[in-house]
Amino acid sequence: MSPALLPGGWTLADPLWLLALLLIPLAVWWRGRRARPVLVIPRVARWAGAPAVSLGRLPSILAGVGLGLLVVALARPQQLEEKKQIRQKGYDIMLAIDLSPSMLAEDYEGPKGRMNRLEAIQPIIEAFISKRPTDRIGVVIYGGRAYTLSPLTFDHEWLARQIQRLRVGLVEDATAVGDGLGLAVSRLEQTEKEKDGQRKGAFIILLTDGSNNSGVLAPMQAAELARAKGIPVYTIGAGQQGVVPMPVIDNAGRKLGYRQVISDLDEGTLQRIAELTGGKFFRAMDLGTAEAAFAAIDKKQQIEFSAKSQIHADEWYVVWAAPGALAFLGGLALARPGRWGRTT
Repeated sequence: MSPALLPGGWTLADPLWLLALLLIPLAVWWRGRRARPVLVIPRVARWAGAPAVSLGRLPSILAGVGLGLLVVALARPQQLEEKKQIRQKGYDIMLAIDLSPSMLAEDYEGPKGRMNRLEAIQPIIEAFISKRPTDRIGVVIYGGRAYTLSPLTFDHEWLARQIQRLRVGLVEDATAVGDGLGLAVSRLEQTEKEKDGQRKGAFIILLTDGSNNSGVLAPMQAAELARAKGIPVYTIGAGQQGVVPMPVIDNAGRKLGYRQVISDLDEGTLQRIAELTGGKFFRAMDLGTAEAAFAAIDKKQQIEFSAKSQIHADEWYVVWAAPGALAFLGGLALARPGRWGRTT
């Protein structure tokens, strides 16, 4: 049921609870017809007797007021605040992030020493997201297969938390670059944002450290899909060239040492993808060039997002429930025998 609207931005989230207020006068009427009330509330029946030190109707009044306040609290009073978001321009961005095992290669240097490729790239991605408040951003992750971590969203705080949770091993081993790119393209397909079959104001950032060795789509097939939609693809090759240190990890997750492996990044394919789609290729050989790569991706046509209105509701039930409970319990306490004298 939709909330009942009241003046001044107030509303009741569950207004049907107010019908329970009718039970209070009904209880008073029923009490008046009997010598002693028979109610399901403990000790309420004792209110009918006359205390040695007379308190009159005070216990009954307190209990009745308390019940009334508790019923109003159950109806959940709220004050609504409308937050309007004016029309704004921004991009639709899909990040396609490689989580293949080779991302564990520790060929980056951080403040505390060696870092693997994922550890080096994660904070840069988070910073990239946090600096783009007017953009909708989504994330695809891929290894042997591709998955959607997040569709396009304005909730960048939530998205940054998901980036922090990324780990090698979340997806199957291998590197399906084409499938990752193809899924990112499909997540940008929105007919209302297209003109003459071309997707406006959208682009893809494809991050990988290896060559395609798995999946259904070849990288250039996926690039053709992006080109057909007019979606530029900015490719970022992570890691150093040549021989790189790969940690040796046992089944318990302990690092036993390192072995030397050859980095297999296919720069040529990444460059062709960028050229075909109108994007640009970046070689993120260290943290500085990785940051520069993300900073440079900001020069394409923006799109205008529709104005959105968000409603924020402040809950006020505690303001009614707290005094209601105190009043009701106070009425019970005053009606308790032996506190003010013996009741008859």
